[in-house]
Amino acid sequence: MARIFAITNQKGGVGKTTTSVNLAASLVATRRRVLLIDLDPQGNATMGSGVDKNGLEASIYDVLTEKGSIDNAIGKGLDAGYDLIGANQDLTAAEVELINEIGREFRLREALAPVLEDYDFILIDCPPSLNMLTVNALAAAHGVIIPMQCEYYALEGLTALVNTVNRVKQLINPELGIEGLLRTMYDPRNSLTNDVSAQLYEHFGDKVYRTVIPRNVRLAEAPSHGMPVIQYDKDSKGAMAYIALAGEMLRRADKPGAPETPGLHLIRSEG
Repeated sequence: MARIFAITNQKGGVGKTTTSVNLAASLVATRRRVLLIDLDPQGNATMGSGVDKNGLEASIYDVLTEKGSIDNAIGKGLDAGYDLIGANQDLTAAEVELINEIGREFRLREALAPVLEDYDFILIDCPPSLNMLTVNALAAAHGVIIPMQCEYYALEGLTALVNTVNRVKQLINPELGIEGLLRTMYDPRNSLTNDVSAQLYEHFGDKVYRTVIPRNVRLAEAPSHGMPVIQYDKDSKGAMAYIALAGEMLRRADKPGAPETPGLHLIRSEG
């Protein structure tokens, strides 16, 4: 049965969609069955997978609003090897349409139930905000992967996000927890990067992935070609980093019983 991970950060520009697309492709390279769900109205994960977001016959909007079945929305046979439920601007209307619906936060969880046996991993690329779309992702997920840059404002945003995850866990999804924190656009020459990394390890321990994603030109170029970096340049540092991340995730999957997500109220950036 699939493990479902919401890839989210309320701060934009931290490599959330880059991680969603490239982690999906890297897990496929390890012969896992993967479904990627684009839950962001910008549709960047859709375009980054080589799919025209404006040409979708069915999208995640149709799934959430029950205007179409999940089977019709799943795009199969992408060059990257994973299945995709795409998104476009239609998704912005979903929140308005769901606002008065009972159980609206469980729409995604209920829609995924029939396909859980078809995949090893389901990855959800969330919008960079806390809204009903993100809540749907958190309600459906087993864990949260948080891409973040090692900078002061990232720590401030992380506090709010962890509190949100704990709140959702308490109220609607007892299975939810932090799967891992992923350091992106990583530059070890920067002293603040090292300071923030040390604080993350202090407060989150082995929840911090040992794999880091470096700043990499090929990784930045790949989305404009509509493909994951493992296809665009498999020998690049970016591609190798995401392959390493997939391997680390799989090793973690063999170690059940992770501890509770800690609070973050003591984290501060120094200097």
